[in-house]
Amino acid sequence: MRRVLILGGTAEARALAARLADLPGVDVVSSLAGRVTEPRLPAGEVHVGGFGGPDGLAAWLREHRVDRLVDATHPFAERMSASAAKASRAAEVPLIALRRRGWGEGEGDDWQRVPSLAEAAARVPAGARVFLTTGRRSIPVFAARTDAWFLARSVDPPDPPVPSNVRVLVARGPYTVEGERALIRDHRLAVLVTKDSGGDMTRAKLTAARDARLPVVMVERPRPPDGVRTVEDPAQAAAWVQGFGTVGG
Repeated sequence: MRRVLILGGTAEARALAARLADLPGVDVVSSLAGRVTEPRLPAGEVHVGGFGGPDGLAAWLREHRVDRLVDATHPFAERMSASAAKASRAAEVPLIALRRRGWGEGEGDDWQRVPSLAEAAARVPAGARVFLTTGRRSIPVFAARTDAWFLARSVDPPDPPVPSNVRVLVARGPYTVEGERALIRDHRLAVLVTKDSGGDMTRAKLTAARDARLPVVMVERPRPPDGVRTVEDPAQAAAWVQGFGTVGG
């Protein structure tokens, strides 16, 4: 029996868990951070909550005799990815990262790529009405721009108090192009600020922004930890789990 720990509650993590749960000789455990109120649960066993940093994760890997570790966290979960890489080396458990492909510009798009949330906030024009889709934890970074107004969408409500220049829209994808067009129109939005999360679940906002000729401020992804092999498809990750890898690749 080969035991696999999948880190993350992404759609790719759930797809991988579903694939592995159907395989004979594979015991799959998925770890969710517990930050979302009602997460979509994957197939197989589920662990909710953290591990106590890389040392705690390494100890958990050894204690539960994990044979393969898959980092399928959000592309912007930089701290968790770093912990996974350190724990993999410490526990000598092979690791692979599963990351959906990032977004790319098409004809008619007007994107500005920036390296950080702080730089994205600095690029917001004075007086702009902004469609903000960078997550509830980023709201304070943008709310400091009191000369702009933000429609901030998130899966769960942010911690109170909500700044006066921010209106929160609690919603969960997938979203439709028509729905995104309506938000842009009804709220008179002039700029979209988002992160390069990739995937299809939230891509509709980019199409709607292009149709409405809205500029997009796109926060680039952090680089994965050095030495960690990355794949884009759950099928590739499942094939790796069934084969024999080496630590860090």
